[in-house]
Amino acid sequence: MEHWDRRTLLTGGAAAALAALLPAPLRAAESRGDWAYYGGDEGATRYSPLDRIRRNNVGNLKVAWVHRAGDASPRTTMECTPVVADGVMYLTTAMVQARALNAATGEPIWNFNPAPDSRRAPGVNRGVTYFEDGRDRRIYTAIRDKLYALNARNGEPVRSFGDNGIVDLTAAFDHDMAGLDFRSSSPPVVFEDTVIVGGGGGEGPRPAAPGHVRGYDVYTGKRKWIFHTIPRPGQFGYDTWNKDSWKRNGGTNNWAGMTIDRKRGWVFVSTGCAAFDFWGGDRIGDNLFSDCVLALDARTGKRVWHYQTVHHDVWDYDLPAQPALLTIRHGGRSRDVVAQVTKTGMLFLLDRETGKPLFDVEERKVPASEVEGEMLSPTQPFPVKPAPFSRQIVNEDLVTDISPEARAFALKRLRQLEGGVPYPAPSLRGTIFSPGTLGGALWGGCAFDPASNLLFVNSSELPSIITLVPGKEGDPFKFSHTGYEKFVDHEDYPAVKPPWGHMTAIDLATGEHAWREILGEYPKLVARGKKNTGTFQLGGAIATAGGLVFVAATADEKIRALDTQSGKTLWEHKLPHGGYATPCTYEANGKQYVVIACGGGNRQRTPAGDEFVAFTVG
Repeated sequence: MEHWDRRTLLTGGAAAALAALLPAPLRAAESRGDWAYYGGDEGATRYSPLDRIRRNNVGNLKVAWVHRAGDASPRTTMECTPVVADGVMYLTTAMVQARALNAATGEPIWNFNPAPDSRRAPGVNRGVTYFEDGRDRRIYTAIRDKLYALNARNGEPVRSFGDNGIVDLTAAFDHDMAGLDFRSSSPPVVFEDTVIVGGGGGEGPRPAAPGHVRGYDVYTGKRKWIFHTIPRPGQFGYDTWNKDSWKRNGGTNNWAGMTIDRKRGWVFVSTGCAAFDFWGGDRIGDNLFSDCVLALDARTGKRVWHYQTVHHDVWDYDLPAQPALLTIRHGGRSRDVVAQVTKTGMLFLLDRETGKPLFDVEERKVPASEVEGEMLSPTQPFPVKPAPFSRQIVNEDLVTDISPEARAFALKRLRQLEGGVPYPAPSLRGTIFSPGTLGGALWGGCAFDPASNLLFVNSSELPSIITLVPGKEGDPFKFSHTGYEKFVDHEDYPAVKPPWGHMTAIDLATGEHAWREILGEYPKLVARGKKNTGTFQLGGAIATAGGLVFVAATADEKIRALDTQSGKTLWEHKLPHGGYATPCTYEANGKQYVVIACGGGNRQRTPAGDEFVAFTVG
């Protein structure tokens, strides 16, 4: 069934009447059939123990319902993964309205529009956070520079939280935020009585907000603690920057989400690069805590440990996904670990208690810079295992061969550039590097199957080109750049040889790749006989006890189910618009469902949409 609804949905008595239909008594939010967290669970394993949909019946999956949000425009997209608790689905729409649906039917229950008079596309939002304490059930959602607390039953703001249900994320920041952009695109996390929020702004070449992480009282909205991702005088890591960097530099933000280890009482945070992205002459040093996996005490915000994956980042190699908290079989015993996927195509597997890598990591020499004022780190960390899941180099042998015209176009551009090796120095001539600023991996992260000890990562092959230019008088930085350039051919396809997108399964006991399969294809190339090229990936995967990996993410606008053991595609379905998000799966009324947001648009340049599509076995 398909549900069309108004821009403003049910309010007042109508909402209350539908809210009364919610299942009672309510089940615990972490019950077996729920998808109660953005990453599936608090550790973002993106795994479900449900197995009603399995290898031998996944071919029977049919559309169960379609909910159309009704607010798409040519400039909108959706990266939302819905959460499901107590038979209710909570999500954000293309215009970032928070909404509740009946998870079994897709019927709307309530809607909250934070900006009813705005027609401006609000940017990316990846969903909401569900919280319950006895009869108090709430939805927390960070929309641009505000944190909202909503009553989960009716969508009304919780007036006792902040200012009538809203906390201004530009306040209580320990930084002058005048004129600085700040936004939070991923759901916050909650530990005990603290809601923890990340976020940040642009990364230059202009002044940027720092990415400090903050904890707020879950009931009142009062700030409880702050962790400075750019250290202040006297704080650990201050000496990895120029003396006054904390006053003027920004970035090092957590835009990709966080995870909670409830047993240890820790929150795990992934951070991005410092601003500005491609020149660091005003921030000499390793720049802690940029590009770090951070373990913080969730009650106080105090640092427990950190691990830096890129030193003095000038490639926009943000850590793009939540740290995944896994319990794996390794070295003949059970180990609690942190798995961090990266834009660089490397997987860092860290001991959760100490931050020490499980596999050796080598500090290898990388090129130096010839740009005035720049001082790059002489080495960068390379895990010995697992092997990278994306290519690390670009050369003429790897240039596209899909047509003579494409190859000639790409070779001409490549021969104008420097680089092509890991961590090349950005230059005024132009520097190419792979993976590019879009990965490798992105915010879809990874999914883990505890039965097989396999980790699944979908990733892209799309190198970037950065060309520095001298800054103009009055600019905040000595150098700027000509823009984010992708290494593409004359038709805008990646200018390296296919495959351009794939799924990799990694055995976490051995660090070896168990299998690797091409993911997606471009319809126009298929019409010319160029099949199985893979496509750029935008969105992530989930794994289930049914022996399946579900993933959309591809430019051909399909969702697929892969066999966890072989990677073979067992089922696929053409979506109404591109599913550039991560699916969720849950149980309702005795059936297992898989749901994907179909927002289209985004960097895939396909038509925009606003549907949420649910599948179940017919």
